[in-house]
Amino acid sequence: MFRPIGRQDRDTLVCLMREFYHSPAVLHPVPDAHFQKTADLILAGTPYADAYLFEEDGQTAGYALTAKTYSNEAGGLVLWLEEVYIRPAFQGRGIGGRFLRYLAEEYPEPIARLRLEVEEANEGAARLYRRAGYRDFPYRQMIWDGSET
Repeated sequence: MFRPIGRQDRDTLVCLMREFYHSPAVLHPVPDAHFQKTADLILAGTPYADAYLFEEDGQTAGYALTAKTYSNEAGGLVLWLEEVYIRPAFQGRGIGGRFLRYLAEEYPEPIARLRLEVEEANEGAARLYRRAGYRDFPYRQMIWDGSET
């Protein structure tokens, strides 16, 4: 059902990323070069990110991209769910909830916190996360993009 990507999955992962970034779940498009770079870094063994394919009935149902960071506030490893995408034909089958449990129970390192972002209008995803025990995090998030300077 859930497995880390391998070299044979590169093109599938990039295709799924394109689908995700052209879905209503995201606020803005991302350059295709970012998908290529992310897939290549993960396949090269970066310690900072992982990608998983979701499979059901012998078909690719979606993917997830995770990133690792450390938090003194959380007291250890924080695993960011950077992207979780389930193809429309597979939505409503419990795949997302099973993946969240998989991470919480099967991840090879102890996790102090699982963290994610959800686009404000994506109520379906927010319901899934709340059912899985996630709660709103009362922080304002800010970013600096080095490419914009």
